[in-house]
Amino acid sequence: MSFISTLKKDIRVVFERDPAAKNIIEVLLCYPGLHAIWFYRLSHYFYCKNWVVLPRLISHLARFLTGIEIHPGAQIGPGLFIDHGSGIVIGETTIIGKNVTLYQGVTLGGTGKEKGKRHPTIGNNVVVACGAKVLGSFTVGDHAKIGAGSVVVKPVPAYATVVGIPGRVILIKGKKQEQVRDISPKMRELAEELDVDLSHDKLPDPELDMIKSLSQRISDLQTQLDNVKKELEASKKNA
Repeated sequence: MSFISTLKKDIRVVFERDPAAKNIIEVLLCYPGLHAIWFYRLSHYFYCKNWVVLPRLISHLARFLTGIEIHPGAQIGPGLFIDHGSGIVIGETTIIGKNVTLYQGVTLGGTGKEKGKRHPTIGNNVVVACGAKVLGSFTVGDHAKIGAGSVVVKPVPAYATVVGIPGRVILIKGKKQEQVRDISPKMRELAEELDVDLSHDKLPDPELDMIKSLSQRISDLQTQLDNVKKELEASKKNA
């Protein structure tokens, strides 16, 4: 994908994933997530040319203007959408696939001072909700969903939903079957962009399910105990 095509896609995904986007002028002037991505693409260009200071200065300026810090060394695919974005941090060795969505407060970070790959690899069409932290050198599979406030420190399978601290996989959906095979590359690209599940507020709650199960078990035991008491009282009367 050419540089111009990538920039066009960056704009297009804003309209696809944010119902608040009204027109192109608003998106170009008022979306800090888009600005941060474009600052990153510029800094990454110089980083790949083995420049040291200029890419970091561009990154520093972007953080000052947008509240979003993306290291120039990160590898980010097309179609990244950053919604609001304040407080987002993306580390140096992070790899982000296509059509990923990040909400405010997300950290894609490392866990120590080790050299080499120390930040996560995020697959295609992944959604990382508000305040989630993905820490370490592991892979988050395609179409995974990270719940708000989760702290993920282990690999995540494709199509999985993760919640909690530390993050636990609580749901894995079956892989969707492709319905249309003979479509043009352009239509396939658009289909991939739209195949992003943004419903990160509708997540299972395993702790609540456990509490309900225990509550029901206690209720059943209380009923059994009451029945035993009645039987004992009846037997005493008949004695």
